[in-house]
Amino acid sequence: MSFLAGKVVEDVVAGAPNNGEGVDNIGKVKSMRVGRDTYPYISAQAFRRWLRDSLPPLEPRSEVTRSGAGKNQQAYTAGRPDRYLDDDLFGYMVAVKKENYQRDTVLATGTLVSVVPQRPTTDFGTMSRGFPSGEHPVIHQHELYSGVLAGDLLLDLPRVGVFETDGSGLRVAVSPAVAEEARSNGAEDLTFRGVAAVRLPLAERRRRVAVLLRALASLRGGAKQALHYGDRTPALILLAPLKGGVNPFTRVLTAREGKPYFDSDVLSAEVEAWQDELDGPVMIGWAPGFLDNQRERVARELKKLIDGEQLILKHPRTVLSGLAERIEAGGLDSWFEDSVS
Repeated sequence: MSFLAGKVVEDVVAGAPNNGEGVDNIGKVKSMRVGRDTYPYISAQAFRRWLRDSLPPLEPRSEVTRSGAGKNQQAYTAGRPDRYLDDDLFGYMVAVKKENYQRDTVLATGTLVSVVPQRPTTDFGTMSRGFPSGEHPVIHQHELYSGVLAGDLLLDLPRVGVFETDGSGLRVAVSPAVAEEARSNGAEDLTFRGVAAVRLPLAERRRRVAVLLRALASLRGGAKQALHYGDRTPALILLAPLKGGVNPFTRVLTAREGKPYFDSDVLSAEVEAWQDELDGPVMIGWAPGFLDNQRERVARELKKLIDGEQLILKHPRTVLSGLAERIEAGGLDSWFEDSVS
């Protein structure tokens, strides 16, 4: 197996989790127009920031360096995937002086877009506390909305802990000195997808994926938490082990009659069509209470797949933590190797 492909869904209730550029004194949520409709969204950058911030406190993060000024500013991490999980899984680009290194992301994340159109409301506020009698208050406004937002995920498992040291026309991931240090700490040389690379020990690669899955299960973050705090753990998550880098489940959550709708027929058809590429059951974590009447319907409609152990339907945390445990225990080591078919 090569990839964990799937979808993550956020249930936003009266929230402003990701904001764009303000207009006058109005704070604006990020949204896009499609025809006449407005769709709030959470950028992939914001979601990845939440995920990075949700890593365990003792998990070391790659330090960020900021340099330059004005339009010539740049910010970059340490570019040490051998040392830091976040550099390994989220990627980076370091371009300073004569050094130039880049790591394409191992975890690809799409933009989380509202499944159905929403019209954000504008909350009117004033600040007058401590002002002298008769003085006009300071007026401020900001947008908020409720909505179900969904985005795609793709985790390239064989690339976890594998860093390119050569290539044609591409920036390498690490310098010769870093590669040598990684070797001295147990990494091995290999040719990975036609390119020379070094690979961390399997135990560390398993650990990193498990940490990522558990961080996703306990996701937190977002803007305006003082006024619009809300649960940011996935209301629904779908993960499927696939031999290739495709995501056939991107259309399982759609809009029907103006509401989000989980389409069991789409999922069944995709499972059948991609049966030869699936390397295990499709795992769905569905939080109780979220589209609750649909959860019961989906469980009923997909009973054949569930009984046939082609589909798992549980709580998101149960799915993610259970998968993390199996990976840590070494029960899914074949997923860390590229498929030969």
